[in-house]
Amino acid sequence: MVKINNFEIGGDKPFVLIAGPCVVENEKMILHTAEEIKKITDGLGIPFIFKSSYKKANRTSGKSFTGIGDNEALEILGKVKEKFHIPVLTDVHTSEEVDNASKVADVLQIPAFLCRQTELLLAAGRTGKIINIKKGQFLAPEDMKHAADKVLSTGNKNILLTERGTTFGYHNLVVDMRSFIIMRGLGFPVVMDATHSVQLPGKGDESGGQPKFIKPLARAAAAVGIDALFLEVHPNPKEALSDAESQLPLSELESLLEEVKAIDRFVKKY
Repeated sequence: MVKINNFEIGGDKPFVLIAGPCVVENEKMILHTAEEIKKITDGLGIPFIFKSSYKKANRTSGKSFTGIGDNEALEILGKVKEKFHIPVLTDVHTSEEVDNASKVADVLQIPAFLCRQTELLLAAGRTGKIINIKKGQFLAPEDMKHAADKVLSTGNKNILLTERGTTFGYHNLVVDMRSFIIMRGLGFPVVMDATHSVQLPGKGDESGGQPKFIKPLARAAAAVGIDALFLEVHPNPKEALSDAESQLPLSELESLLEEVKAIDRFVKKY
């Protein structure tokens, strides 16, 4: 069980939503999206953590958008916290980034490709913040024990483990629903990343995606049993500066959350 603000993640608690645009593009869009998601989650009674990367260090092409500037983006995330009173999650990519990001973020996220980076995991763990470790596309779910143990070695027990698909061939990802049961068996709350799981990695100069599968995967994961649902949500995904092919339109969020909540309630009997 992990406690954040006035709610808990894990056990038999209702699922938590982690959602927001892939990357901080500008202040207006971020504040608008955060406000709209908060209205939806407040109406449905779903705990909410706002997610957006303050920079994108892992892009297919060196020409791809990486961010508006670290300090400016973190300042915008700070405004989300202050204005809407919601916790914030963002990625960190190197141990040198951790201190600056942790001044704003309530949850530090370890990207999937970096889930074995010992120095990064230790630096993140030492902050005492909640650490969301994404399972590498190349890892079996039971192997996430080693990543979690590195954070635990710092005395930090606030750990989430996230499924975001496993490499299947060169340009495809597949979600093995058994991974949630296996990773929960390691003793940590589990998260379903239903948007990165529909990516088609590295096709051409940017990753593609199959967004039509976001909703089925989210519903399926809820039926297996998850503690949090991770969704990248954008007001207009076609205009997104990152992951344009795999973000959920903001207009479709409420109906999906209604479905997931109904399944979650049935599975957990609350």
